[in-house]
Amino acid sequence: MVQSMAQLQLLRRLKPQNLCSANKFSSVPKQESAQIDTEPAGNPVTNPLDHPDLFDVKSLFTLQDLFKARVHLGHKDGLLDSYMKPYLHGIRQRQTVIDLEQTVPRLQLALNFAAHIAYRDGIILLVNRTSQFSQLVERTATECGEYAHTREWQGGCFTNAWIQFGPGTRLPDLLVFLHTLEDAFVQHRGVRDAAKMNIPSIGIVDSNADPRLITYPIPGNDDSPAAMELYCRLFKTAILRGKERRKAEEKV
Repeated sequence: MVQSMAQLQLLRRLKPQNLCSANKFSSVPKQESAQIDTEPAGNPVTNPLDHPDLFDVKSLFTLQDLFKARVHLGHKDGLLDSYMKPYLHGIRQRQTVIDLEQTVPRLQLALNFAAHIAYRDGIILLVNRTSQFSQLVERTATECGEYAHTREWQGGCFTNAWIQFGPGTRLPDLLVFLHTLEDAFVQHRGVRDAAKMNIPSIGIVDSNADPRLITYPIPGNDDSPAAMELYCRLFKTAILRGKERRKAEEKV
């Protein structure tokens, strides 16, 4: 707890500028019951982290939107990861059903964090290993001016970056895993590497995934085309809102 508070204080002292991976933190914007900021985007705020929803990400979706996109549908109970049991609403005809009332606040928190990283000019990497959604993820990253990785993960990509890519290599400030598995049973190696390098991560965790190494796990279906399109749209919008606010304040 002492270390987390110290990291939060460090993050609050940073100005909206480039975030280097050396700035290792896993803190999140302070959650308060205070009124959401209503200042125009052009007016800079004293401390963005004092606002619980500076970018109004809560307005981007509703629980009904998640339900229509089939975010609540998990895998068969035989594939259930024991660490995902707290996020389940139940099991019906051997089909796991994810509790969307837990998904909503976790997704809002993740979107808010992604917007703050973009607001501070951080590098965001969208990761997906499912070939079915590779083009969707790459297109989303391009549209919001960020990066995507949809191929096989090279070992040491982060942990040995200074040797593989040269000194001064800048690592991402945030990883967004739209699929946290290599296949039905093996976790994506990028999840482990990000944890080793203390890089914050957001991950869509289905009922067969292990959420423990994800900084901001989001319980939800990671196989449905409708769900994937919804996730990509939400993260693209949140990232663009962060960038637009930064640009507006730079003009003041």
